[in-house]
Amino acid sequence: MNIDIRMAHLFSALDDDQVRQVMESSHTGTLKDGESLFETGDEANRFFLVIGGQIKLFRVSSNGDQKIIDIIQPGNTFAEALMFMEHPIYPVSAEALGPAKVISFDNRRFLQILSGSIEVCFRIMGTMSQRLRGLIKEIDDLTLQSATTRLCALLLHRMEDVGQDHFTLPAAKGVLAARLSMKPETFSRILQNLSTKNILKTKSNEIQVLDENLLRSLAHLESIYGLEPEKPCALKGQNISIDLN
Repeated sequence: MNIDIRMAHLFSALDDDQVRQVMESSHTGTLKDGESLFETGDEANRFFLVIGGQIKLFRVSSNGDQKIIDIIQPGNTFAEALMFMEHPIYPVSAEALGPAKVISFDNRRFLQILSGSIEVCFRIMGTMSQRLRGLIKEIDDLTLQSATTRLCALLLHRMEDVGQDHFTLPAAKGVLAARLSMKPETFSRILQNLSTKNILKTKSNEIQVLDENLLRSLAHLESIYGLEPEKPCALKGQNISIDLN
């Protein structure tokens, strides 16, 4: 399997020589379900690109409860903002949701490339700005929006992402419930209510939207999932690529 890293937004401004330099210090790793990539407090000298499966970012409270901060999908990078800190440490833990594959990149090497490319600097600034907007919006939604609104927004985003009204949930229900700051039973109850009202049909992790207009109304259109996602990294050999077999 070949992957062109320039299909990920962060790397899209790199020229052939810069891609070669980035890949020289990269490492590709495969993780099993539940396997840890790093833990809160670990030294953060690398950032990552997901090229298969999903990576869960989370924190654990003093009483042992796990708060899911984000679920990183294929084609997206994470932890790159930490390279600008003097003594960076990971503020969250990361582990695989099912089998996953990632490429890790050396912070120092990438900073050297940034120092010689204003365009790449603006790319990474744009990526961090977008994520900051998303976090601010998430705080607003978790504070002001109901559990039903948050779940409907997730379903709407998923439907638009796959381009059809029948889709599979992007992760296990318990994981998604934690991501939306609700209990698993609340998540299931809302799905059942939406099904009873003929807004959607559910079967295990399969969803079919029956009334898109009403789903949009319940999602209030404005939500944590209202921002455009980064374009996924295409798994095909174009330009400079790396063989992951």
